[in-house]
Amino acid sequence: MFKQTLLKEIELAQKQQKAAAIAQVVRREAPTSGKPGDKALITADGQVHGWIGGGCTKGIVIKEAVEAIREQTPRLVRIQNGMQTPEQSGVKNYGMTCMSGGAVEVYIEPIMTVTEIIIFGRSHIAKALSEIGSAAGFSVSVVSDVAEKEMFPMAQNIMSLEDFLSANMPAIQAYAVVCTQGEDDARHLETAIHANPKYLAFVSSRKKANSIFMGLKRSGISHDQLVKIQTPAGLDINAKTPEEVAISILAQIIQHKYAGAGESTSNLDEMELTEDLYINPVCKIPVQKSTAKYVLEYEGEKVYFCCDGCKESFEKNPAAYMV
Repeated sequence: MFKQTLLKEIELAQKQQKAAAIAQVVRREAPTSGKPGDKALITADGQVHGWIGGGCTKGIVIKEAVEAIREQTPRLVRIQNGMQTPEQSGVKNYGMTCMSGGAVEVYIEPIMTVTEIIIFGRSHIAKALSEIGSAAGFSVSVVSDVAEKEMFPMAQNIMSLEDFLSANMPAIQAYAVVCTQGEDDARHLETAIHANPKYLAFVSSRKKANSIFMGLKRSGISHDQLVKIQTPAGLDINAKTPEEVAISILAQIIQHKYAGAGESTSNLDEMELTEDLYINPVCKIPVQKSTAKYVLEYEGEKVYFCCDGCKESFEKNPAAYMV
């Protein structure tokens, strides 16, 4: 009866594309409680339905299952005493801390889900990203108070900002892009931040982004939340048209999707975000205005640099960096 119930839960999770992973004991050395064939469904919030062992084994498997769900990559978890095992791709090794000893190996496989892109806004870039994202196999949702199906024929979902807020939608498995471009940017960006997506990009000039970031910080958004935002959005491919910008954003999403565990693609470092901070347009590193090595003026705006190389690169082609 127990196994039948578990199988039904797994089948339902697969059908609903639920963020979860299946863990199964594949090898065991007594006296561990998990035995080969024992299986569990583990959700993204760490809930366990089934049995894969108790004690330290359970905690380790939950941790690795949650990471497998986020990264959408399977892994073999090996928990044992004594002999150190050489590092192997796809294998996570842990020491057995239970006094009873023993060893166990658990294979964890995430339920592969269709990756979602949540687009905030109805700009030309938003429309282009909806089309190419859908063509690339992503599930696309659009959040805009005035967007209609005719504007986004490829989108699976279209909703207002209020509907998105009232739905209290978690987006930990989604990629979010704010491309409102002048239509209530700060509110949409703040909403996207609170949704906690695995990737968040903001389509904006550096000057505008800096100004909005300062306002968000004053309203309670933390430094840790702000440094995760990709701005300028997308990979630097000298994109000019909305379609090219959308391609650069999708390329960055794909890069982020397949990045190694813990690998960051953020444009900002851990420097304190203050009114004195400026993002160097060449190397994307924050520079303190008060201590910048060089300051140039371009089209009425002061541009701050941290080193000779950045300044010289900018002087050769300033328009390429001031997007």
